[in-house]
Order: sequence, then C-alpha cells, then structure tokens
Amino acid sequence: MLRDETAPLNKYFALPKVELHRHLEGSLRLTTMVDIANQHGVTVPDSMFNLSGLVQVQDQDPMTFTNFLDKFKTLRLFYKSPDVIHRVTREAVEDAAKDNIRYLELRFTPVALSRAEGFPLHDVMDWVITSAQEAAKKLKIKVGLIASVNRHESADLAEQVAWLAAEHMKDGLVGIDLAGNEAEFKSDPFHGILKEAKQAGLHLTIHAGEWGPADNVRDALENLGAERIGHGVRVMEDESIVALAKESGVAFEVCVTSNYQSGVVKSLPEHPLPRMIAAGLNVTVNTDDPSVSRITLSHEYQHVCEDLKVPFDTLKQSVIKAAQASFLNEAEKAKFVESLKQELNL
Repeated sequence: MLRDETAPLNKYFALPKVELHRHLEGSLRLTTMVDIANQHGVTVPDSMFNLSGLVQVQDQDPMTFTNFLDKFKTLRLFYKSPDVIHRVTREAVEDAAKDNIRYLELRFTPVALSRAEGFPLHDVMDWVITSAQEAAKKLKIKVGLIASVNRHESADLAEQVAWLAAEHMKDGLVGIDLAGNEAEFKSDPFHGILKEAKQAGLHLTIHAGEWGPADNVRDALENLGAERIGHGVRVMEDESIVALAKESGVAFEVCVTSNYQSGVVKSLPEHPLPRMIAAGLNVTVNTDDPSVSRITLSHEYQHVCEDLKVPFDTLKQSVIKAAQASFLNEAEKAKFVESLKQELNL
C-alpha cells in the first residue's frame, strides 16, 4: 500500500492535519518491537521483514478481517513493562507530529495493555497519560486521549475503565470509545455505563457500521448518544439511516486503507467515502492503525484524492470538519478551527 513516489506525497504532507481515529495498539514501530523483543525475551522472527509479516498487512496478504486481527495477536506480546508502554505512547505522538498532525486524538485500550503482564488498569492509564502529555508539550502538538472498551469483554471491565477515564478528564482524557466485534456482540450491556460516562463529562465515539450493519449506526445515535461514529461506512446501505446521520450532523471517522485491508470494501476505488460526502454526511479522514496498515495520514489523504477522486478542496474542508468534531473544549476548538482556516486559506 505504501507508495514510492515522495513528490506527490509532499502536497499532502504539507497540509496541517487532524486525526480523530488512531489506535495506540496499532501504532508500534517495527524497530521498537525489535528492541522490546531483545530486552524482554519476546520470541520474534530473526529479520525485520519476517516480523513485519506478523504485525503489518502485506500487499500479498488476504484482505480479510481475520488476517487484520491476527496482527494484533502478535502485537499484544510486546506490552512487557511500564517503560514499554511509556515508549510506545511517546513514539505514537512523535510519529503524528512528524506527519504534520496538529491535533491527535489517540485511543488506547487499557484492558489490552494491562493483560500481557497483569498491570492494574489505573497504572496503565497513568502511564499513557503521562507520556502523551510530555510528548505533546515537547513537540507542540495537541493530544486528546480516548479510553476504548470492547464489546466482546465484560461490562464490569468497561465500567472500571469508564470510571477511571472520568477521574482523568483533568489530565487530557477526553472521551470513551466502544469498539470490538460489532457483528457478533450487541451494545446493550454498555448502555448504562456509557450514559453515565457522558453524564460525567466524557465525550463518546462508537465503532459502528464497519463490520456490523447500518442499523448499528442508528443504535449508536439513538440509544447510545454517540457524538462521532468510528468507520460507519455501511451506513450507505440504508437511506433512512443516512438521513438520520445527516440530520444529526454526527461526524464519521472514516479509515479508507483499514477498510480495504480488513475486507470491509473489496478495493480502494469501491470505498463509499465519496458517496458519503455526496450524501451530505459529515466525513473525516483517519488512519485507524498506521503501523499495521503501513501508512501515515498523508498517505491516507493521497488515497482519498488520487484513488477515490475526492477534490483537494474537499479534503481541506474535511480537515476543518475534523477539528470541529474534535473533543477539545469549545473555546480551544474555536481558536484551533480559525487557525486552520487561515492556514488552509478557507
């Protein structure tokens, strides 16, 4: 998926960017994984190329949900110490800053990070927050953190994460995300927990309409009070839900390459993002798991314009829409949006 032509990419790299949907667990550098393996005795292949095959989608791989998720089975082996979690968080912010991202909302799954070595959830959350804050300050990038919980795990775990997230709102933890296998697991067990999280002041984004049907987008809007929809591309299968989403103004966190690599769409040119824009939906462009997909947000912008034929000015407008849909406080958001408009000549 990575392109060799750097000159065309420079046009997209130069744009100031906003990323609303990036998973920490899908952002680990290959070189860092080799270092962790050497320091902690993790058994990995003896070459970077072979390790890449285990943790990154390759061009020759089957573009399926199963293959995509298999990469995370290997990635979960690497969360071996507090220092590792500090490092991968810091590097995720560094990599965003290198790609001219001005505001990053980085979501992380405390349960996944804690499970490898049995770390307490509150410690994991503290480590991620501390490193993200330090890196953001050093690199002069804005970072908001989103705590993610999975549908296939217990509501009790989700409740623990939600309460810990609420306690850390003052530390830059801005929202909570419901992710995981939406095809086989309903959102019902989490309704009360997410409602309480919103009442506590946390923002809410829901993975819906990626692997599950369009009706999951309706559920996220009507029953969960979602402010944003993660992916949501299958919304186009139901005109009534498209109308509902348009009326609500909810922002869709679309991840084009991820949707292709995980088999949600059969090819890049078939991605529904242009149809979503044409239907008047509020669309933003994101990476999902940049290391797993071997992309940057600049690459994603390039795919959107050159493979999906979205006009460059429309892409620029999507950067503003992403800033407007961010979980920044209203005063900071207004200032940030205005600065982006000036820079983008909009």
